[in-house]
Amino acid sequence: MYHGMKRSSNSPHIFATADAAYQSMVTLSKDQCIIISGESGAGKTESAHLIVQHLTFLGKANNRTLREKILQVNPLVEAFGNACTAINDNSSRFGKYLEMKFTPTGAVMGAKISEYLLEKSRVIKQAMGEKNFHIFYYIYAGLYHQDSLKKYRLPNKTAPRYIDCVNGKVIQDIISSKLYKEQFDAIQDCFRIIGFTEEEVNSVYRILAAILNTGNIEFTSTTSQHQSDKSEVPNSEALDNAATLLSIGSEELQEALTSHCVVTRGETIIRTNTVDKATDVRDAMSKALYGRLFSWIVNRINALLQPDTNICAAESGMNVGILDIFGFENFKKNSFEQLCINIANEQIQFYFNQHIFALEQMEYQSEGVDASLVEYEDNRPILDMFLQKPMGLLSLLDEESRFPQATDQTLVDKFQDNLRNKYFWTPKRVELCFGIQHYAGKVLYNVSGFLEKNRDTLPADIVVVLRTSENKLLQQLFSSPLTKTGNLATSRARVTAASRSLPPQLNSGRNKSPKYLLKVDTMEMMRHPEETTNMRRQTVASYFRYSLMDLLSKMVVGTPHFVRCIKPNDDRQALRFSKERVMVQLRYTGILETVNIRRQGYSHRILINEFVHRYYYLAFRAHQMPEGSRENAIFILQRAKLDNWVLGQTKVFLKYYHVEQLNLMLREVIAWVVLMQAYTKGWLGARRYRREREKRHKGAIVIQSAWRGYVVRQNLKLTKRERKQAAVQIQSAYRGYRVRKVNKQSRQWNGQDTSERRSSTNQILEEKVGHKETVSTDNRSSEVPVLKTDRQNGRKERDRPALSKQGPLVKQHHRSPRRRGQQPKLLNSPEDSLYYNHLNRSLDYQGSKRKPRKLGQIKLLDSEDEYYQLLSTVESISEEEVLSSTSPSPPSVPPIVPPTISSR
Repeated sequence: MYHGMKRSSNSPHIFATADAAYQSMVTLSKDQCIIISGESGAGKTESAHLIVQHLTFLGKANNRTLREKILQVNPLVEAFGNACTAINDNSSRFGKYLEMKFTPTGAVMGAKISEYLLEKSRVIKQAMGEKNFHIFYYIYAGLYHQDSLKKYRLPNKTAPRYIDCVNGKVIQDIISSKLYKEQFDAIQDCFRIIGFTEEEVNSVYRILAAILNTGNIEFTSTTSQHQSDKSEVPNSEALDNAATLLSIGSEELQEALTSHCVVTRGETIIRTNTVDKATDVRDAMSKALYGRLFSWIVNRINALLQPDTNICAAESGMNVGILDIFGFENFKKNSFEQLCINIANEQIQFYFNQHIFALEQMEYQSEGVDASLVEYEDNRPILDMFLQKPMGLLSLLDEESRFPQATDQTLVDKFQDNLRNKYFWTPKRVELCFGIQHYAGKVLYNVSGFLEKNRDTLPADIVVVLRTSENKLLQQLFSSPLTKTGNLATSRARVTAASRSLPPQLNSGRNKSPKYLLKVDTMEMMRHPEETTNMRRQTVASYFRYSLMDLLSKMVVGTPHFVRCIKPNDDRQALRFSKERVMVQLRYTGILETVNIRRQGYSHRILINEFVHRYYYLAFRAHQMPEGSRENAIFILQRAKLDNWVLGQTKVFLKYYHVEQLNLMLREVIAWVVLMQAYTKGWLGARRYRREREKRHKGAIVIQSAWRGYVVRQNLKLTKRERKQAAVQIQSAYRGYRVRKVNKQSRQWNGQDTSERRSSTNQILEEKVGHKETVSTDNRSSEVPVLKTDRQNGRKERDRPALSKQGPLVKQHHRSPRRRGQQPKLLNSPEDSLYYNHLNRSLDYQGSKRKPRKLGQIKLLDSEDEYYQLLSTVESISEEEVLSSTSPSPPSVPPIVPPTISSR
């Protein structure tokens, strides 16, 4: 409802303030600061919660876990820093400044929290009707329902001293209250969501339980021959429990509580503590444990919520700070804590007056703007009375705190002697009291305990003992130094500061081997303690002064947005509006004067050059960049149709509603520009898409063409290979068939009349031999080889002697038929050569025109080849007929037609 809307469009709400700060940050690219002030119980903490929720909603980040972590920061910190007071059940006992970090586009990317002036004294003592910090009751109830009280050495019947009250019903209230149990579960969820480990949470619980056990340590005085004010611990149960939880030795802890070391002229002297002194040391240790633990939790939260540098650089990011500080307090009995709180509220009021009234009216005069001056109540004199040096109230308090013999009465006397103005007075017939006229009214302070609370001394013996703890978290708490604001330093300064806080033996041995550090005895460390602080130790007042300076330095950087929380009544009743009580708050906070100066004055004062650069879209084209001149500024204001504005020498003075109107008009113009850009970018994108689609289509066609050609070629190769294999198989089958057919015919011929075949063959052979002798007389002495066919290989060996008797014969050559798939025989042997020559001469006789083949050449035979016919005829002549026949004229024999063999 309040996102980007006019203030007048909705009823007043804290969401409107958060939205205004967010829009100013995004539009102006400047840091913003929301300052929430008001009395205690007026609603500052709840307002801060709502602002954080709305800013988290506006700066929606992609990381949902980060948003959840930021929303869990306030509940966790408030559990450790808030407590129940007489006028507020959830009173902030510390100052909190939360910085939410955003990217230039407005997305939240991290957070950082700063804490100031924790009321540590509440740990050890509370006023009547008040309680300790919430976390002690939460942890007690949670551990009770988890049956873990024995684990943390906490009693289940009697309440520890630090959380006990007058009626003694704390345990019953804790057990019966469902709120405490629910809050404990919520705190555990906060630890888990933010990112704390189980080991860290367990260490936090152990330290809190150790603080409660430390409060139960009691001391009694004992006398000896040489000492009469010595203290000891009669019941060591609480001491042992605290030492066990802190992971230190009980003897070392007892000695650190009941004695202290003094180094004089190089000699160490051990002095015993009285009962009161031991009690103060015990309480100081408890306050130091809780204060440093609280600082460590804040530092740990900052480490877990720090912005990611990969998303946005730290320099380009923007911040929205939210200040939630303790409100103005005026109790029946006001002590040192109320004085610090009220001084802080005086500082915030002064900053408000300066920003709203003083600086604005000074600019009217310097710029020559005619504006009626508004009178307001300036609290500068009161603030000077507190903070100036060396005669301010805090300086006098520090000076008196350095005197060991100073008392509360001497402090009141010093105040009365040096603070002589209308804002300070001492009431008559009231001891140890003084009064201050604050901007919100008169407050009477009781000086009792001022000096001791301001000193806030922690003995060095306690520090050394706690550094020997086996608990890593406890070692870290007391090894890290304190900053000028009294908080625990971050880990970056831990090493150098820890070296300054070590005893001289360890300090001198830091540059030596680590083995030396391990051999240092614990008791030796306790005997030679030298704390980080020198003789001029830091006081709470000095921490407070630096805290105010640090807080103001953060607030001044951003543009302020003030939120005034008004308390409706003092009875904490809902829906009850006390007019008198509200009117008092409106007067002393300066709200009425603020209304007047807002009506008459100009709340927004912008440099002319910056104004033109920011709003030139309203009167000029977007691509034009006009000069930052007065004429251009007037032209923009006229085009925007604004009235009641004033142009100074260097600045444009606008009413509080002018900037809102200009921002809305600028947002509309930018929305139009963005719309036109969207259409243009859409058209360009569509054209680019069509071009890319065409390119991709053409590229796809090329790829498809190449691929299809490749596939076709591969298929063709495969088809050729398959056809070749098929042809080979067909040829092989066909050749086998022809060979089997020829073989079958040959077998049929063998079955004919052997005599007829022999006689015919004999006649042919004799005729050829006779013709050979007549033609070639020179070769008559040539021996005629007689072939032996394959079919005559089966003749018996007994025929060979008879053949040799008839004359000289050439060794017969046996020719076996070729098998299937066998290559033709090559004529390489002497017998083959002789046989070839004989046949060649026979063919020459017949008039053959065939040229003789070379030796080893294969001849394909066809059915009409005379050589093949002769060979077929010769193969059918028997061996006996060739050798025995001598007849010159063979009988006529019908020709034998051999089977035809295709050349294929």
